[in-house]
Amino acid sequence: RAGAAFQYLLVQKTGAQKNVGLIQLNRPQALNALCEGLMAELRQALETMESDPAVGAIVLTGSQKAFAAGADIKEMQNKTFQECYGGGFLCGWDKVSVVRKPIIAAVNGYALGGGCELAMMCDIIYAGEKAQFGQPEILLGTIPGAGGTQRLTRAVGKSLAMEMVLTGDRISA
Repeated sequence: RAGAAFQYLLVQKTGAQKNVGLIQLNRPQALNALCEGLMAELRQALETMESDPAVGAIVLTGSQKAFAAGADIKEMQNKTFQECYGGGFLCGWDKVSVVRKPIIAAVNGYALGGGCELAMMCDIIYAGEKAQFGQPEILLGTIPGAGGTQRLTRAVGKSLAMEMVLTGDRISA
């Protein structure tokens, strides 16, 4: 249901004819870090919007400071490889990429790591003047885990993608 109470999202239908689904990531204390709870709510909100015949398109956004600063590192730091692999870690993160209605990422501030990957799963990205995109996982000794290496290469080309993934450097809009 649009307008349903979520812990990590603000969800509503907007526009003159209330035919645009608006999903705002709302975890400001963690720069909208993508924890398991937020991602479960996002899947639920997307399923609701997709099944609503009144909704023609969906806008996914964050705050002025952060679209999403990445996966919640505090939540993942103590997980072993076996726990992540066997437990289906990141399962369902690709929901954005399989929704049949157009999804527009409205990005301002940080879109880093999983946040960058989330934006790239959308059909269109509109970036504000303060948008910063990056895959800084290398700085933590890991690599992008939700399809970022493939999507980034398609979006910006092999050379820039390699530079971003191997250095952790960011790019602006």
